[in-house]
Amino acid sequence: MMSGKHYKGQEVSCCIKYFIFGFNIIFWLLGVAFLGIGLWAWSEKGVLSNISSITDLGGFDPVWLFMVVGGVMFILGFAGCIGALRENTLLLKFFSVFLGIIFFLELTAGVLAFVFKDWIKDQLNFFINNNIRAYRDDIDLQNLIDFTQEYWECCGAFGADDWNLNIYFNCTDSNPSREKCGVPFSCCTKDPAEDVINTQCGYDVRAKPDAEQTTYINVKGCVPQFEKWLQDNLTVVAGIFIGIALLQVRTSSATADCIFCFYFIFLSLFPQIFGICLAQNLVSDIEAVRASWVPPPSYVARRPPSHYSKKASAYS
Repeated sequence: MMSGKHYKGQEVSCCIKYFIFGFNIIFWLLGVAFLGIGLWAWSEKGVLSNISSITDLGGFDPVWLFMVVGGVMFILGFAGCIGALRENTLLLKFFSVFLGIIFFLELTAGVLAFVFKDWIKDQLNFFINNNIRAYRDDIDLQNLIDFTQEYWECCGAFGADDWNLNIYFNCTDSNPSREKCGVPFSCCTKDPAEDVINTQCGYDVRAKPDAEQTTYINVKGCVPQFEKWLQDNLTVVAGIFIGIALLQVRTSSATADCIFCFYFIFLSLFPQIFGICLAQNLVSDIEAVRASWVPPPSYVARRPPSHYSKKASAYS
């Protein structure tokens, strides 16, 4: 409470203030949960007791995704939540700048992905193949690869033969593994009649003729399947916003790329723009209220005479 002062005319929008607060406290709690899951996973794998082991894994450790996303959500949620609740313009401006940086990075990534899409495809192939090599090295990575291959009904980066890169699945004569010339169970075609997953369904399957392999496993690579999934789904979603006409054109790769850009800009960048606008609106309201604080007409500020002023008047 500001003693001896009041404001007139301007008010902070309670709707914007508590909307930002409510949204960001959920965002902050999710960030805490992601960080907790990441730390728990590292604890289970013994990483926290041996920090140097973080770099030992040859492939991608999915726990990093939880840690990075959780850290960003924690910082953003804290700044937005406390900034809105306490009407702290410094935290709200930090929140806006942080969102602006994320917006810029996403926009840059989208443009670079559109311009250098062939290079991105090569890097994706390189990334997947590295993780195929490390398939048995980390249980989290193994689960991630299995989920990806099951979801997109694919096998390897560009085909089942990519599993030759893994020491357990390659077809070399020196490979003593029972999984030699096979693939993980996530490459197998699903049998609706089976209630229990057959984890040995991929054994020796690549030793069979190519025509016979299609009976047992998905022979399409995950990179082409991912591209197909993007084109199929982005056409439908983007068509809602840009008209039914675009839904009729699905064969042109240029059209698919344009649809991807539109979808990326709208769904990825719109939340950041919306959050920045809300935060800046709230900052403007707070600053307007502060500028409108004026002394009340009945209040007259008087400073009581000091000891030295009384002594000076006695000698005058």
